[in-house]
Amino acid sequence: MRSMTIVFFCLCSLLASASRSTAEEVYLGMGVRIGEVTQDSAIIWTRVTKNKTRNNDGKTGPGVVGRVRGPRDEQPVMSQEEVDELVGSVPGAAGRVRISYQAGENGKPLLSDWHAVEAGHDFTYQFQLQNLQPNTSYQIQVQAAPPGSDDPTDVVKSSFTTAPTKETWKDITFAVITCQMYHDLDDPAGFNIYPAMQKEGIDFVAVTGDNVYYDSELPRARNVPMARYHWHRMYSLPRMMDFYSKVPSYWEKDDHDTLSNDAWPGMKPAMMLPLTWEEGLEVFREQVPMGEKTYRTIRYGKGLQIWLVEGRDFRSPNNAPDGPEKSIWGKEQRDWLMKTILESDANYKILISPTPIVGLDRPNKKDNLSNSNFQWEGDFFRNWTQEHNLTNLFVCCGDRHWQYRSVDPETGLQEFSVGAASDEHAGGSPKRNETIQPFHRVKGGFLTVHVFKENDQPQLEMRFHDVHGKVVYTYRYDQ
Repeated sequence: MRSMTIVFFCLCSLLASASRSTAEEVYLGMGVRIGEVTQDSAIIWTRVTKNKTRNNDGKTGPGVVGRVRGPRDEQPVMSQEEVDELVGSVPGAAGRVRISYQAGENGKPLLSDWHAVEAGHDFTYQFQLQNLQPNTSYQIQVQAAPPGSDDPTDVVKSSFTTAPTKETWKDITFAVITCQMYHDLDDPAGFNIYPAMQKEGIDFVAVTGDNVYYDSELPRARNVPMARYHWHRMYSLPRMMDFYSKVPSYWEKDDHDTLSNDAWPGMKPAMMLPLTWEEGLEVFREQVPMGEKTYRTIRYGKGLQIWLVEGRDFRSPNNAPDGPEKSIWGKEQRDWLMKTILESDANYKILISPTPIVGLDRPNKKDNLSNSNFQWEGDFFRNWTQEHNLTNLFVCCGDRHWQYRSVDPETGLQEFSVGAASDEHAGGSPKRNETIQPFHRVKGGFLTVHVFKENDQPQLEMRFHDVHGKVVYTYRYDQ
């Protein structure tokens, strides 16, 4: 009898232990994102979650999915518990993460310490990988474990390749995208542009902002949990998770994923309260792989250098009088931009802007450098490119929901507007101006930029694609 009691006790203990183990498991339910890759560094983003996958069976219906309609002050403020019940939610969980990485398949693995994740940062963590080798493939493995445990309960594996040095030629292809509204998804698994971009074999993607829509899409993000929900719902979609775990990304923000339409520092739109401008900035940096500054430049070998600029943090109010003191970039960023462009000896220089610099835009718009109320800074920069004969500098811009190639009639500066992420989200164009726009298309899609050599000569090719990847327009430039 005593032996049977011992066996029974042991079985109960094992069952209890197994039950505790299951209850304590944590996951990486939003995968990883590879960002800010340079010649010697990269940032790997991840988030510890309660469940393995997003909440596909959560609450939906009125107030959850769709565009904001009707009186803007009637949208409710949701608690964290209410947000977690919504369709597409991905509740976070306390836990710890670590990363293992190695050069190639046979390199010596380097294992980081465990790092705890906290509710205050939405259970996210960003690994800052340093001292990497240029133009080298790295294998990574991110692990998640319950608090205090060294036993992983979930693992995500991936790889990326660092950028080549400026002395090295390497053919590079990258994509530029903008304007994703969840309500305008063209496939339940995620936007069609994502598998289409992967088929192009791109080296990286530049994401120019309006990644989510806090103010004009339900539920309006009126506090931090609701703002985070917009990111969770969008970037837990299968296509998005697969893409960003494999393709290095460089992120910019614009107005709708900062706070609200045409936002500038200090704004307090009543329809968004109690969400503040400062909280909007914090949520963005929390939800994407991002380094110290949101404006930066990255060199990709001898042929290519890109610049990513910040269009919200330093801008003057849109309704301020125009003149030398009114700026979208702020003087410090603008001086940095012009200085580093002139210092670069890359064959091709690509300025990636969240908003247009050349246009054309709608006459009633007042939020970018192609608009009349930022006339001084727009003219100043465009004229500066002409004064320095920067014929190898091109602008790729987001924000506008249509595709175009424009050539500024005064300075010759060329701009390529990449278009919305889906056909459903395209629209709003002032129509084509044939005198400055060789190409104009009111549909969704993306842009790819190809820097390559042909007959040992550097070449640049820009291709506009539809949402399924079909090329609808090509521009080619050679020096």
